Amino acid sequence: MSQVSDAVRWEEIKRDSATKARVGRLITPHGEVQTPAFCPVGTLGAVKAIFKDDLASAGVQMILSNTFHLYLKPGLDVIQHAGGLHKFASWDLPIMTDSGGYQVFSLKNRKVTEEGVRFQSPYDGSYHFFSPEVVIDAQRVLGSDIMVPLDVCPPYPATVAEVESAVELTYKWLLRAIEHVEKTSPLYGYNQGFYAVLQGGVYPELRERAIKEILNIGYDFSGFAIGGLSVGEPEEDMYAMTDLSTDLLPEDKPRHLLGVGTPTNILQCVMYGIDTFDCVIPTRNGRRGLLYTWKGTIYIHNSKWKYDFSPIDEESRWEGSRTYSKAFLRHLLKTNEILGFMIATVHNIFFYMDLMRKIREHIVAGNFKEWAKEMIPILNRRL
Repeated sequence: MSQVSDAVRWEEIKRDSATKARVGRLITPHGEVQTPAFCPVGTLGAVKAIFKDDLASAGVQMILSNTFHLYLKPGLDVIQHAGGLHKFASWDLPIMTDSGGYQVFSLKNRKVTEEGVRFQSPYDGSYHFFSPEVVIDAQRVLGSDIMVPLDVCPPYPATVAEVESAVELTYKWLLRAIEHVEKTSPLYGYNQGFYAVLQGGVYPELRERAIKEILNIGYDFSGFAIGGLSVGEPEEDMYAMTDLSTDLLPEDKPRHLLGVGTPTNILQCVMYGIDTFDCVIPTRNGRRGLLYTWKGTIYIHNSKWKYDFSPIDEESRWEGSRTYSKAFLRHLLKTNEILGFMIATVHNIFFYMDLMRKIREHIVAGNFKEWAKEMIPILNRRL
């Protein structure tokens, strides 16, 4: 039905026999992404407190940026003059942009109609309007490799009626987004992938309804983004809805889980067939002093690390984790020294990338389920 999906393709390489985990290649205009993969969040085009060269050294293959924030700051005109987000941010690898819907619906000053959502900027109080068409136009200017349409992300907890309304409006907006993607593709070229967003909260019947309705459209989406999870619901509900969703989705398309998650979340959801993830957890938690290591999790602000002059993590691939001491990093973070934020961020990004690499290796080796079950209690351990 469309040429859009030709810009982004996913090819399966190996499937795990004991779970729904799979290794694949996500092919985009700016390069290939080996999946399962984790995409650090670069809200404004940059991942906080880390240089792009360190991202590349760690093995980051794709970042996720935010349409809502980039639309407001620096503004689409600046990015358009720069030649798109890749050039503006000097980032040559793939970029996925979310719609900004989650950010819009988290605002207090907003008004939602079937036409779109009017909202007040958290930066300067000015008023703006997002419609499915406006959001696609914004991502055309950004030039991301993967676009995501405007959706309604209900909070948790939410009633069945509230989530059902979100599913219905998301579906109506998706139809309009498809039409606008097709209308604008001849102008911009067929060089951007386009994912559908799946809502439904923690209600299985609404998840199933949303997926079936979207699949019945008959549109050749580049992939699917599972939304509305990791918004405060119990982890077991997130896992159940993820498992249900991947059961219903086509096996020849990539599945992205929006806003997830911890290392344990990732291991569990890879088992359910998720191919790509994005989340602020490794960077935000790093800046707050929460460090992920191969022996467990460290909260570096605790007094027990004050006189610990051993390396942050001897097993880390990053030299800084093997040379800077826990005591020194604690000192930097306790005094709000910028270098401390950077060290903690780079450390966590390296850990996440190595976790994804090991996941891929164990799927190929055929022992992923056993390895994951051994790793989960280690990752959940608080040192």
